[in-house]
Amino acid sequence: MIEWRGRPPRRVAVVHEWLVNYAGSERVLEQLLLLLPDADLYAVVDFVPPDERGFLGGRRARTTFVQRLPFARTRYRAYLPLMPLAIEQLDLSGYDLVVSSSHAVAKGVLTDPDALHVSYCHSPLRYAWDLQHAYLRETGLGWGPTGLLVRRQLHRLRVWDARAALGVDRFVANSRFVARRIAKAYRRAADVVYPPVDTDAFTPGPPERPAPDGGPPYYVAASRFAPYKRMPMIVEAFRALPDRRLVVIGDGPEWRAAARAAGRNVTLLGRLPSGELRAWLRGARAYLFAAIEDFGIAPIEAQACGTPVVAYAGGALRETLPGLDADAPCGVLYEEQTPGALAAAVREFEAHAGRINARACRANAERYSVAAFRAGMSLALAGAYAEHVGGLRTAR
Repeated sequence: MIEWRGRPPRRVAVVHEWLVNYAGSERVLEQLLLLLPDADLYAVVDFVPPDERGFLGGRRARTTFVQRLPFARTRYRAYLPLMPLAIEQLDLSGYDLVVSSSHAVAKGVLTDPDALHVSYCHSPLRYAWDLQHAYLRETGLGWGPTGLLVRRQLHRLRVWDARAALGVDRFVANSRFVARRIAKAYRRAADVVYPPVDTDAFTPGPPERPAPDGGPPYYVAASRFAPYKRMPMIVEAFRALPDRRLVVIGDGPEWRAAARAAGRNVTLLGRLPSGELRAWLRGARAYLFAAIEDFGIAPIEAQACGTPVVAYAGGALRETLPGLDADAPCGVLYEEQTPGALAAAVREFEAHAGRINARACRANAERYSVAAFRAGMSLALAGAYAEHVGGLRTAR
């Protein structure tokens, strides 16, 4: 619960993008709903199955017209061009505090002049701003008719997104990296509260998985096989490391490319439950990571198990992973997203492994615990609301 400074808000709304599963942004939503137990919940769509709704605390979201469109349950992303209009149709009249959990359109809700709108921003609309060109390359969209249509739509989304940001009274970013992206896209400052990582579930312990085929100690990479995760690149790096073992966990569109790149020293396990993932992390020499992430939960989960991380030095990883230049290093950062750079980083890690210990990794991970998020977000919301109420009194 939040300790409000003075009179608490009477009516509170929490707005989320789309509710279809329990992933990274839904972990944030879960904690926001626990901090704001009387809040009403809104979303573009709500298709979370009945047996997976525990994180919503019994709530069912009030949704938009997209919920009722054909095939929305499975093709809701296809309606992204309609979502700016849809989110603006949610009636949030009479709320004192609106908290949006936004990486696309949730921050675009319309609020009363006297209401405070705090947006927890996972990222500005990625594919409409700085990642537009990467998105177009990865989807194979050039300058043909379809490509031109998509570029025009992304331009319209950018214009809408910039306008929608004007309706936010206070931004809270999920990393300093995202705060810089907010400053670039919206010319707005943002507080930083890192997302919650379940450090109670990912804990140090004795190795529970032997090396594959009884071979030498292994490295592990675990992720969705989305293009920006660069999982095939990680696999390819181990062609130059034939005497090391790599265990790869996860699935997705890049799985076949990773399988084609895999040598005999690479084992692909597919998607695993979190308990089995934890077991593999505990026994790994290090966790390997190659993506540019807004925050990056998986490398923190690895550190929570006491496992060092070898990661590309992009996005928020520069903030969350103390490299070899730190007093208590937790891993190695490499500067290029190439197989050669990763292979060299693995060798560098092995040369300095004696400087890295499980206690330092665990201590660093605890900076991003659920308790840390709740404390930081409570302070941010209480402070913003007290300042807002004070401003209203002065204006009157």
